[in-house]
Amino acid sequence: MQEHLRKRLKDKQLGFSNSNKLSSPPLSPYKMHHEGQNGYGKGHLMTAMPPRPIKPKYIGRTRSTSPAEDESSESEVEVKTVEDHLVNISKPTISDIQSRTAVLSWHSPVNVQNGELNGTPAAPSITFDVMLSNSGRDESYKSIYTGKEVTFTLRDLQPATEYHVRLLASCGSAKSPLSDVVSFKTECCEPDVPAVPKLFNRTKNSLFLQWKAPTDNGLKITGYVLEFDEGKGSPFKMCYSGPLKQYKLSKLSPLTRYSFRLAAKSDAGISNFSKVITYSTAGSVPPAPGPPQLLRAGVTWLSLEWSAPTGSSGDEALTYILEMEEEATGYGFKPKHNGEDLSFIVRGLRRSTSYKFRVLACNSEGKSHSSEVVEYSTIPDKPDAPSRPSTKGRIHARCLKIVWDPPNDDGGAVVSKYVLEMSGGLNGNKWDTVYNGSLREHLCDHLTPGTWYRFRVYCMSSGGQSQVSEVFVVQTAAAPPGQCQPLCLVGRAKPRELPLQWVAPSSNGGSAITEYTVEICEKESGKRVQIYQGPETEFTASNLLPGQTYCFWVKASNQAGSGPFSDVSQISTAPEPPDQCLPPYLTVRAATCVVASWEAPSCNGAEVTEYRLEWGVAEGCMQVIYTGSSLSFEVKGLIPATTYFCRVQAINIAGAGLFGKVAAVTTMASVPGVISIFENLDEEHLPSPLPCQFTCLAIQWQEPYCNGSDITGYNIEFGEQQLISVERVTTCVLENLQPDTMYRIRVQAVNSIGAGPFSQVLKTKTKALPPDPPHLECAAFGHQSLKLRWGEGPSKPLLTSSILYCLQMEDKYGRFVCIYSGPCHTYKVQRLSESTAYHFRIQAHSASGEGLFSHVYTFSTTKSPPPQLKAPKVQKSEENVFEVTWEPLQPMRGDVIVYALQLLTGRGTEQVYKGLETSFVFRGLPLSSEFRFRVGAGRQYKENGSTQELWGQYSPISTIFTQQQSTLPKETMPTACEEHSLFRGTPISDEQCALLLLLGFALIAVLFAVVIQYFVIK
Repeated sequence: MQEHLRKRLKDKQLGFSNSNKLSSPPLSPYKMHHEGQNGYGKGHLMTAMPPRPIKPKYIGRTRSTSPAEDESSESEVEVKTVEDHLVNISKPTISDIQSRTAVLSWHSPVNVQNGELNGTPAAPSITFDVMLSNSGRDESYKSIYTGKEVTFTLRDLQPATEYHVRLLASCGSAKSPLSDVVSFKTECCEPDVPAVPKLFNRTKNSLFLQWKAPTDNGLKITGYVLEFDEGKGSPFKMCYSGPLKQYKLSKLSPLTRYSFRLAAKSDAGISNFSKVITYSTAGSVPPAPGPPQLLRAGVTWLSLEWSAPTGSSGDEALTYILEMEEEATGYGFKPKHNGEDLSFIVRGLRRSTSYKFRVLACNSEGKSHSSEVVEYSTIPDKPDAPSRPSTKGRIHARCLKIVWDPPNDDGGAVVSKYVLEMSGGLNGNKWDTVYNGSLREHLCDHLTPGTWYRFRVYCMSSGGQSQVSEVFVVQTAAAPPGQCQPLCLVGRAKPRELPLQWVAPSSNGGSAITEYTVEICEKESGKRVQIYQGPETEFTASNLLPGQTYCFWVKASNQAGSGPFSDVSQISTAPEPPDQCLPPYLTVRAATCVVASWEAPSCNGAEVTEYRLEWGVAEGCMQVIYTGSSLSFEVKGLIPATTYFCRVQAINIAGAGLFGKVAAVTTMASVPGVISIFENLDEEHLPSPLPCQFTCLAIQWQEPYCNGSDITGYNIEFGEQQLISVERVTTCVLENLQPDTMYRIRVQAVNSIGAGPFSQVLKTKTKALPPDPPHLECAAFGHQSLKLRWGEGPSKPLLTSSILYCLQMEDKYGRFVCIYSGPCHTYKVQRLSESTAYHFRIQAHSASGEGLFSHVYTFSTTKSPPPQLKAPKVQKSEENVFEVTWEPLQPMRGDVIVYALQLLTGRGTEQVYKGLETSFVFRGLPLSSEFRFRVGAGRQYKENGSTQELWGQYSPISTIFTQQQSTLPKETMPTACEEHSLFRGTPISDEQCALLLLLGFALIAVLFAVVIQYFVIK
């Protein structure tokens, strides 16, 4: 079944088309390289054929089939349908092309993802394979994406590069033909990051750098930017910008490391900087070393050595090049050795041949000049060794005679000379030639006494040098050692120790040195003191003074005696911090001042530059209060009777010494401190009230610090330098002061030392005395009122009046009741009973308080006069007889009422009647005249044994006219009523008078209330 499907798909790829679809567009020829699972062989050439009509094929069958055959038939239909749609795959579309990315999208040949393939319920999904090439050749395509999406973002592309893309779709085992190729070119961008610049050459003051051009990414590189850090590790700074690919950076510091980084730029922008590379400027080449020295020569070799260049640093690594020239060859100098050793044996030489040598020193900066050229020759064949040397004669301390016999075999040549070698000691490898000649004996002088010497001899002939003879060992006679070299310092000098070292004398006198003696002296001409005696050549002188120069001598001793002392060595110890200061001397100058002085400690080789004084009230909590070079300091502002601790530290250039021991001092007691809190004390805070609040002041304060002596009391100053002393209290009541007086009060504490400073001035004022009661008097007596007056002042109150008065009257129960309180000086007491004694007292009060009451004043109301009678009535009883009547009054409190009738004429008033009656008859009045009458009531009473009368107001006037008989008929005579109507004016009735009085009092009361509200209360 699968084979059948593959065959049909292959037919479709060769150009056949489904009968239901339009012909597919022609495909470009291409080669396809498929894996085995794709269903194609490898390396087949697939060519698209032009489409041609194909007869429709009918899938339906008329014959009946089994279920298995039906299922197979449905599968064939499904696969065929998918294959038919896969043939129509379209080429992908390129969008959003950037320098390194591009978006690739394509259309699915059929919407099989949603299962809409001609009613197929669950069609398989299509997988897409995206292939990319940058050359367009079929073999260069690589699969970069395999998946079911219809978009893909190409990443990591090369800028300014042409790419080719094609697409392959597959669904299960069915695969589509390759789509048309889509080509696109990425955008240009800034160049790639260049490689680090390379060092081409360097000198002490310049660096020559070169670099290669990076990938330009489509645009020509227009220049490069080179930055460096100026050798300081600081931010990078541009040192070159241009098109060249090399740059020489000059004016640099020798042996300095410089960091560089490089960036390329084009029209598209500047690239990122390269990695940071560090190069160092060159130093200097070493100086020329000394010429090579011949150590030994052989028949075929020469042993050479040389010394390091003079002035070279021991830390610098040097290599040496030994060059040799053989004149016979004509090749010039050729290197024979390159290494760090200072010696080399040149081998493979020809015997009896001369060679020239020179040496060069090399370091990281280059080669030095060559040394002087030296010439050495190999020797001929050597004869046999001579016999062992021996002594001849007596062995002396500094000389001896050595003799030897010729060699048994001279090597075929006449021995031209003998070389006697001597080596000091028994084990040394260094042999010194002491004789060179044809004789066979030699007197060796200038020897070291008591020293073992080894002698050997060899001979030389034209054939060469023989082997050395057997070594002859001999010891010179012993002698005292020679003079030692001056002592030297080993390492660094310490403040109290000097590590010393010396070298054994050049001559030990032929006997082993048994001991050394070291002497010391502070001065070269002073007395020496032996500080060491022993066999060692090193010694640490201790217990020295810092910063002191000492003189040292050393001598060696052996069995033969002691040698001379060495030359003097002057060595100084290092300075150290000063010694610990002694406890300071503390002098108490005052209760708040102490002078601290101290002695300068040993400076230990460096002058003391400053002192530090620590001060505090606790030994473990002190602070530096003085830093300076003085040896004393005055500490001020201290607290009396307080123990203070202090210590001193000295400082020099070597550091700070230890603090000295702590010294303590106690300041002497002093007068108490100043009182800080001083204020008035309210009366409610007192345990008992003030004796008099007008002449007393209560004050309080806070007890100050006693300064070492208990406070015994206080002095209080007030008034005109008035001073009182009190006990140790914090409150006081000042008595017998002046009322309403401002006082300046200050207080000071007193102890056994004396009085302390006064506190700040407290300004306070005593209360004013309450005003005395004024004198009370009655200004007007009435039968129902009494007008009282007191003090001096206006009857109306003043706006600025500060004194108020309280007027009290005794009631019927014997109690005094306030009837008036205010600033007025008068008051009218009304609604009193007539002829009654009333008792009054008055009191003044102000802001200072209430004053005392006055003594009781007694005032009595007068008797009330009889009331005013009505106008009398006049009646004519007979001819020229008139009867005047008036209303009677009741007796008043038992007093008799008398009446007085007055006749008012033009000449005045005439009393015509006085008595108890209520009528009076006039007779014989002149005719044709006018008469006016009025009547008054009087009250008779006895007072002090005599009869007194109190008259009331007279009644209104009644007027009558007398006429002749003839002119006036009887019936026309005026009656009493008519006479009464002829009165002049209209009198006011009692009701009207009472109403007027009531209105007046009401108006006055309202005015008083307004005045008191406005001026007194507010």
